Amino acid sequence: MYRTVQQALLACIQSILAQKYDITLANLVVEQPPSIALGELALPVAFELAKRLRKAPRAIATELVTELSSDLPEGIVSVEVAGAGYLNIRLDRAAIARSIAGDKHADVGGPGFRLVEHTSINPNKAAHIGHLRNAILGDTFQRLLRSDDYKSGYEVGVQNYIDNTGVQVADVVVGLVRLEGLDLAGTRKLLADLQARGQRIDFYCWDLYARVSQWYTADEAEVAERKQLRLETLHAIEHGGNETAEIADIIATAVLRRHLETMARLSIEYDFLPRESEILHLHFWDAARQLMIEKGVLYLETEGKNKGCWVMRRAPVNGASSAQETSEGPDEDAKVIVRSNGTVTYVGKDIAYHLWKFGLLPGKDFGYRRFREYPTHTCWISTDGESDPGHPVFGRADAIYNVIDSRQNDPQTQVVQALRGMGFTEEADRYTHFSYEMVALTPRCALDLGYAVSEEDQKRAYIEVSGRKGFGVKADDLLDRLIAAARTEVDARHPDLPEDQRETIARQIAVGALRYFMLRYTRNTVIAFDFKDALSFEGETGPYVQYAIVRAANIFRKANTTAEASLAAFAGLELNGLLDSEEGSAVWETWLLASKLTLMIEQCIATSEPAYLARYAFQLAQQFNNFYHRHHILNETDPTKRSLYLATAAVAQREMVRALGYLGIEAPERM
Repeated sequence: MYRTVQQALLACIQSILAQKYDITLANLVVEQPPSIALGELALPVAFELAKRLRKAPRAIATELVTELSSDLPEGIVSVEVAGAGYLNIRLDRAAIARSIAGDKHADVGGPGFRLVEHTSINPNKAAHIGHLRNAILGDTFQRLLRSDDYKSGYEVGVQNYIDNTGVQVADVVVGLVRLEGLDLAGTRKLLADLQARGQRIDFYCWDLYARVSQWYTADEAEVAERKQLRLETLHAIEHGGNETAEIADIIATAVLRRHLETMARLSIEYDFLPRESEILHLHFWDAARQLMIEKGVLYLETEGKNKGCWVMRRAPVNGASSAQETSEGPDEDAKVIVRSNGTVTYVGKDIAYHLWKFGLLPGKDFGYRRFREYPTHTCWISTDGESDPGHPVFGRADAIYNVIDSRQNDPQTQVVQALRGMGFTEEADRYTHFSYEMVALTPRCALDLGYAVSEEDQKRAYIEVSGRKGFGVKADDLLDRLIAAARTEVDARHPDLPEDQRETIARQIAVGALRYFMLRYTRNTVIAFDFKDALSFEGETGPYVQYAIVRAANIFRKANTTAEASLAAFAGLELNGLLDSEEGSAVWETWLLASKLTLMIEQCIATSEPAYLARYAFQLAQQFNNFYHRHHILNETDPTKRSLYLATAAVAQREMVRALGYLGIEAPERM
């Protein structure tokens, strides 16, 4: 509701600016006064206009107040000048509260197809803790975008890119063939044996990958030969149609299935799994190369260090048509897209892939095959053969969000530059690299996991993990540890509950702790994960917010009512200025904060930063807990106040549940 009033107010002010001053402002800043006693909204618009109108801000603010007061938007009772020229806005608290209780709120969404790509784990070993940050960020963002019962949202497709022909998969194939002595039949038997023993192929490959990574350099005399074997294996996989490629395919597919099962434990699902093998076999790059040449972006270098390479022109400098034309001789800094030996770089393949995403790759699309059935939809995987009936089409995005860690900043920038160079400037503007920093472990967490930590490392703020060195945390192991720790606490608090209910609560707490921990930090922050910090019921954690929701549920249970009944009763309640008193203002602050969910969702989408919603959920839980401790709801004898307090708890609970839902976190019945 806060956003609804804000939108009406801004529209009114823009109209006044256009009619009175012939001015249009692209953005109007809206703030909240430092004290609720000063109003609910504050606008510094007069300061923005001062130079243009050559007037003092307070004089402009006074003029705006006169104009606004003649036709105030619904829900606003007064506008006044404050300080040197602020506009302070006061709301009709009782009317707004009734609208909030009735679940009236601004909508979020619009036309167009949004493509969100996240997770994108190399299918060569088990998912680890770093992958979880990527997947949780991407899943949360698609929840914010997607249409649901609360908002119109956008049409969204969630992709998980599978690099099944890359060097990491080649390393595992080398390990299977050279270290384990397996051929195709032996590899198939290995998969069957692991399944029969209840062992996981992704865990098996985790250890094998670490072993083969060390094997490459273990014998100095054989380093060159072993690296050559790696290269030959990689080329065989890329080419396809041979036993090596078939071994890679069955291993990569088996590991991929395990990845999807791991992510499903965190309620993370996908719509489409595009694989690099199809990008190669369907010749996406050939079509992209021709288009880039036609657009004048790609050219063959005939001299200098990049002689024989196909390189991409850099962005124009000082009005020149290209950076190359600003100096004599070859452009030594041009980006190599095709090496002199004919191999395409990672950036080249990525350009082709993103041209397809925007529907800009003439005549090219994947084949689509059903891969996994979720409760509400099908997950499709790419194929170079015929498509299964009823398949959707994903290469038609109006906006792209790529959740990829910050180490890929340069390749992502190169793709955007390629789009701009080809004249696809609108598409380049709608291309978002959703970057993030790494996840490490606190020394305490590393010790808890059984790793040997040196005295020097114990003094560090965090310890980096490394899959190649075998120092890391498998995602499933981490989740199992969190569930076990939460289960111990649930068993101690609720020994009377049935076994399955205690297990469900423990899982909800563990998943909530993990997802919230990954989301509470802004994307450019390195995370040092710690079990005890994540599971704490105090401070900025998922369990803290979950506990506030459970506390509200306990109130309704003890009051022998429900949240829904409390909100229905509030509709006919005569408040008689109760929210306007000093005591009522403290209650009103809970309502006001609860009304800002759509504002937070829009802010998260605009900035590609889910951390703002995590922070909001925590602040709302804090606000509710403060309200709970200040007002003894169950002991309140005044029937009007009691009804108001119950409705306040109901509104806070409803919006906390919603906020956690967008974070992918469930609210347990008990804690």
